[in-house]
Amino acid sequence: MGTPGSRRLIPTPALVCDIGMLVQNISRMSSATATARIALRPHVKSHKSAYVAKLQLEAGAVGLSCAKLSEAEVIVERLSAIGHEPRVSVLLTSPLAGSLSAARACALAEKCGLTVVVDHCDGVDELATACGQTGANLSVLCDVDVGLGRTGVSGPDEALAVVERITQSAGLHFMGVQGYGGHLQHITGREPRMLATFESNERLRAVIDALESSAHVVVLRTGGGTGTAIIDIELGLLNELQCGSYVFMDREYRDALGTDPEGRFLQSLTIATTVISANQKGFVTVDAGLKAMATDAGSPLVVGAANESHYFFFGDEHGMVTRRSDGSPNRGDLLELVPPHCDPTVDRYDFMWLVRDDAVIGITNIDARGCSQ
Repeated sequence: MGTPGSRRLIPTPALVCDIGMLVQNISRMSSATATARIALRPHVKSHKSAYVAKLQLEAGAVGLSCAKLSEAEVIVERLSAIGHEPRVSVLLTSPLAGSLSAARACALAEKCGLTVVVDHCDGVDELATACGQTGANLSVLCDVDVGLGRTGVSGPDEALAVVERITQSAGLHFMGVQGYGGHLQHITGREPRMLATFESNERLRAVIDALESSAHVVVLRTGGGTGTAIIDIELGLLNELQCGSYVFMDREYRDALGTDPEGRFLQSLTIATTVISANQKGFVTVDAGLKAMATDAGSPLVVGAANESHYFFFGDEHGMVTRRSDGSPNRGDLLELVPPHCDPTVDRYDFMWLVRDDAVIGITNIDARGCSQ
C-alpha cells in the first residue's frame, strides 16, 4: 500500500506531476530554442502555476504568454510572492474588448513589462484612451489570423489600418505581429503538419511584408505551439515561440505527434485515481470521472496498460476501466491516467502533487485556476 511519503497514498482523484520529467521537458525546449536563437515565451495557460513559470524563466524564457488578463494578474502577483525578483515580461495573447479591460491592462502594466495584441481599430482606441487616462504606456502587436479564424486581422490591408492607428496613438508602441496557428498543433503526421504550418506562415509573411513596405518596423514575430515548435524553428519566420503543453504533454498530443521531433517530450502529468469497486468481471470502477479531466479530446490512457485496459467515462464522479487478462486491477488499486487534454484538465484542480519516482516531494498551487476573465 505504499510507505510514508509514497505517491501511492495520494488522495484521489489527484493531479500528479513527475518533477524530473517536468524539468527535463523545460530544459529540452529551452535548449532547442536557444540553439536556434529564437526566444521562448511559454504559455501559462497550460500550467497556470507560478512555480512552473519560475522554472521556465530560470531556464531562459524571455517572459510569459498569458491567455487572459486575470491569469496574468495572478501569475505576476504570485511570482513576486515566491521570490522572482526581475520584472517579468508578459504577452497577453487574446485581444481585449471594452474600456474596463483596457483600464485593467494599464494597471497591470505598472507591475510587469506588458505587451497586448489587437485586431481591430476600436481596440486600439480603447487602449489609447485608457493610456491617456492613466499615463500608462503599452507595447502592442497586431494579431493576424493565420488560418484558425478565431481572432486576428484577415489580411495585409486590415493589418495596415490597425498598425497605422497604433502608431498614431499616444501611449501605444507598435512592436510586431502575432500569428498563432492553434489549428495546426494536433495535425497527425509531420509532413501534413509541416505543409499546413508553411501555408499559415505565408499568410503571416504577407502581412509582415506589407507592414515593412509601409515603413513599419516589425521587431517581434511571435506564435507557434508545442505541436509545431521544431517546424517553426526550421521554417525560420517566427523569432519567438509561445509553446505551452510541452511541460506536461497529454494523450491528444501523443496521438498526433508520435515520435516526431515535436513529440519528444515526456508525459510528466497524470491523474491518479483509485479503484473503488471491482464487483464486475470485465471492468472496475475508479473515482475519476467527468469532473476529473477535460473531455473535449476523448478518453485518457491507463498508464502502463494502454493496450490491455481501457478507460470509459462512467458519470460525473466515476470512470470504468476494463480489466486485463489476469483479472487486474482490483479494489483499492491506484491507477494513473494520461489526461486527454492537459490545459483544461489542470484548470480543474486547486493544486498539483510533485513526485519523483515513488516519493511525494511537494505540492504546488494551480495559482490561476479559473482565471478566464
